[in-house]
Amino acid sequence: MQEVVPVVHVPDVCKAVEWYMAIGFELRATNTRDGVMDWAALCFGNGEIMLTEGGRPSLEDRREVDLYIRSNDVEGLFLRLKDRVDVREALHETFYGTREFIIRDLNGFWLTFRQDDVAHSPSSSADAALARPRGGKEVSQK
Repeated sequence: MQEVVPVVHVPDVCKAVEWYMAIGFELRATNTRDGVMDWAALCFGNGEIMLTEGGRPSLEDRREVDLYIRSNDVEGLFLRLKDRVDVREALHETFYGTREFIIRDLNGFWLTFRQDDVAHSPSSSADAALARPRGGKEVSQK
């Protein structure tokens, strides 16, 4: 099997782990050096990301890398997260046949959650109810 696992450099691995776990990622492994978590691996379904120390937060509109995440229930995920995170684009259908939404993590990285099977997507009236402006509330960053 071959796969790509992104490594995201963050300023505080522990805070980033807490944030990602709060939106549904599962912690797979960590490393601690001198009492400080300096690396972690998290899973979302079959996907995995690694977080490591040494990164910086960004106030730029976009970062150099986005995480693009497939989900079997993108609408349910959007409904659970929309009032807890910074929503950049509300749930919508794309020209390439997916339903997706985009959020920013605590360090400014964009995460796009997508679902390929739009045949079972809600009607346009449901889309209107889900739409909200850019920006929003962030997951607690204790």
